[in-house]
Amino acid sequence: MSTTRPGSPIVVGVDGSESALGAVRWAAREARRRRVPLRAVTAFEWTHDHALGQPGLGTRYREIMLDAARDQLTSAVEVAEREQPGLEVQSQLVAGYPIPVLIEEARRALMVVIGDRGLGGVTGLLLGSVAVALGARAECPTVVVRGDEPEPTAPVVVGVDGSPTSEAALAFAFEAASLRQAALVAVHTWWDLFVDPALAPILDWDAIEEDERQLLAERLAGWGEKYPDVPVQRVVTREHASRALVERSRKAQLVVVGSRGRGGVAGLLLGSVSHAVLHRAHCPVAVVRPQPAS
Repeated sequence: MSTTRPGSPIVVGVDGSESALGAVRWAAREARRRRVPLRAVTAFEWTHDHALGQPGLGTRYREIMLDAARDQLTSAVEVAEREQPGLEVQSQLVAGYPIPVLIEEARRALMVVIGDRGLGGVTGLLLGSVAVALGARAECPTVVVRGDEPEPTAPVVVGVDGSPTSEAALAFAFEAASLRQAALVAVHTWWDLFVDPALAPILDWDAIEEDERQLLAERLAGWGEKYPDVPVQRVVTREHASRALVERSRKAQLVVVGSRGRGGVAGLLLGSVSHAVLHRAHCPVAVVRPQPAS
């Protein structure tokens, strides 16, 4: 199953920060790989409620802020066109706050891409408010661009636990690896396996690990036939999933996780593993939710 929505653009959130421009560059390269347009979006927060709460600012101040937002979009378009000459680049200034604006954009997007810090360079500010909400609620994958520029030959890393979101993450990760002509590292952890401490000394840990290896093999079954060009490395380890994925992100070009894992409560919350990886990974992170039923 392809994660692509035919004709859908990649949407990148723009706020004037250097982090956002880094996201624009990443998104432009991804749009070129997938042969889709890039759509740069700025949320202009001067809403009716905002104006009522700041009556002394006046119309002139609003126009100054509006011009600044337009300049942000212009800069983003110029960066994208320099990064990928000939790419179709669209831009849109939308009145509203970033989270609802980007969630609405995600309804018609292939993916939404943002940087890992907002205007002013406060690490985690944009990430905490926007990325977590998008990862939990957006109808398309959310990519947070963070870390140094990854090596183009580095692998794509995906967390696998057998949940529905894990299956969606696998589909996205295989497609991403194939487009990049990169290897895929499938990481399955069993740190959270419940064991009565009284039984621990008598358990056959080798047999348990073999069962977990078999589980990973079952989850990967069929993907090799669909993507024969993607070499796959299987990693089974007894450690916390977020720690394992963050460590492997040091030598990856993309980490892919589901929005929630085993036992996760569906809804508006982001899973603890996805949340931790978003905040600590050393490369871009994609959070993937199962596609809504059509």
